[in-house]
Amino acid sequence: MQFSYLVTYRHADANARIAEGDLTQIADIVRATPTMKRARLYTPQQADDFYTDDGPSPIFALQLDFDDLLELEANIAVDGHLQALARTALPSLAECAVEQQAMARRPFPVADPVPQVAAGALPCQFLVHYPGHAEDLDVWLNYYLTHHPQIMHDFEGVREIEIFTRVDWLDAMPWPRVHYMQRNKLMFDSPQAITDAMHSPVRHRMRADFEKFPPFVGSNIHHPMSCQTIAGDLGNAR
Repeated sequence: MQFSYLVTYRHADANARIAEGDLTQIADIVRATPTMKRARLYTPQQADDFYTDDGPSPIFALQLDFDDLLELEANIAVDGHLQALARTALPSLAECAVEQQAMARRPFPVADPVPQVAAGALPCQFLVHYPGHAEDLDVWLNYYLTHHPQIMHDFEGVREIEIFTRVDWLDAMPWPRVHYMQRNKLMFDSPQAITDAMHSPVRHRMRADFEKFPPFVGSNIHHPMSCQTIAGDLGNAR
C-alpha cells in the first residue's frame, strides 16, 4: 500500500483546457518532488458508460504517490516542495476551483498490465469517486474491497486497478479539502477501450454488484481522463 496526494482542478467552462506551457511547468515541479515514487497527470477525455453520464471531466488532475504518509505530508507542509504548485502562475487554471485529498492507495492485480498505446497517444483512466458517506464505512469497505475489484479484473484490456480509501492527513496547502469516502481508478489503452469495457457483460456484473453494496448516500461520479506518468525516484517508481 502507498499513499496518494490527489488534486483536482475544475473549470466552469466545459471546453476549457490546460495550456501546454502550464502543463510543462506543473510537470517540472512534480518531477522534482522529494521522495515521490510516481505521479500521474490527468487531462480530459471522452468515453461512454452504459449506466452513467456525469458530464465533462475536470480540466486537470494529478496523483502523486508516496511510500509513506509522513513523506507526503512533508511535501504539502508550510515549507513543502509542493507549495510551488500554488505559488506558480498558471493562467489557464487561474479560474479553477481546486480540491485536494490524501488517501491510501491499494493496487489490485490485472491479467495484463502492459499498455498497448498508439504512438503519440496516452493511456486513459476511468476516475471514479464516491463523494457521500456509508451508513457503516467499515462494512462498506470490507464488502467493496473483497468484491468489486475482483469483477474489475475481468474487463477486457484493463491495465491497472487502484482503490483509494480515506486517511487523516496534515497540510498547509491553500486549497479546500474534500473527504470522499472512496475513489477507484481503471486504466485502459484508450477512450474507446473504456467505452468498449463499459458496454460489456462485465460492466453489467459491476452494476449488479453495485446494487448489493452496503447502504450509502451520494452515489458515484465517473470521469475519463488521459494519463501521463512521471516517475520521481526512478529506481523505485512503480
